[in-house]
Amino acid sequence: MELIRDREYGGERPLFATHDLRLERITITDGESGIKQCQHMEADNCKFYGKYPWWHVDGALITNCYFAPGSRSAVWYTNDLKMKHCIIDGPKFFREMRNVELEDVVINDADETFWKVQNLRILNVTLRDGTYPFMFSENIYVDGLESDSRYVFQYCKNVEIHNAHITTKDSFWECENVTVYDSVLDGEYLAWHSKNVRLVRCHLAGEQLLCYVDGLILEDCTFDAACDRVFEYTTVEADIRGHIENIKNPTSGHIVADSIGSITIDENIRQPANCIIKTRE
Repeated sequence: MELIRDREYGGERPLFATHDLRLERITITDGESGIKQCQHMEADNCKFYGKYPWWHVDGALITNCYFAPGSRSAVWYTNDLKMKHCIIDGPKFFREMRNVELEDVVINDADETFWKVQNLRILNVTLRDGTYPFMFSENIYVDGLESDSRYVFQYCKNVEIHNAHITTKDSFWECENVTVYDSVLDGEYLAWHSKNVRLVRCHLAGEQLLCYVDGLILEDCTFDAACDRVFEYTTVEADIRGHIENIKNPTSGHIVADSIGSITIDENIRQPANCIIKTRE
């Protein structure tokens, strides 16, 4: 692998169609598409300021790098990517990709990040600001995620999450096959219109959570005191630790909690309307 070190590049496509390169302490200053249509590329301690610097790259390792706000849409159509110990200040990263691994990465503008990514592995990643990260992505594994981005995980399939703290609204909408372990999910309208959602040892906060869900399982989960109108039009098997303030119109299944503030069953409940709700004996 050829090594290039301590150089600056600008303008259009300065490293177009190169392959088997290792870049160290390189700066892409301006212009567009600094690294495009490349194969087997490595970058360490590099800085990227121009737009679209990593497009159509097969096989990439990016470590200890910085992506400035102007590096928008920086990594697209790039398969078999590993990124570690990086800081990203630009929006709209990681789109239309396969086999992506991130470890110890901070994304300070997560707007429209991770769209249509297949086989995504995330370890100790922070997402800040922005809207709709993870849209239309599939086969996602997360261990360690801190996020205050809005509308995370929509239209996703096959998602496994561990040790996350997600503060948002309208998260996990229209998703299928989601399992979340040992996490805090804080925000209104969690997992509406989703299928096969399993939450294990999670703490949930927000209003009107877990409605319109087909196939919801809760194991040893806790609810914030302000949660109400939970489980409307949902088929559910739930073991809740502690108190839940209000349950409204679950469609079917079983719900058990240590204590329940109130249960709303009215004329709008959907059939079969046979959910068994009780406090733990």
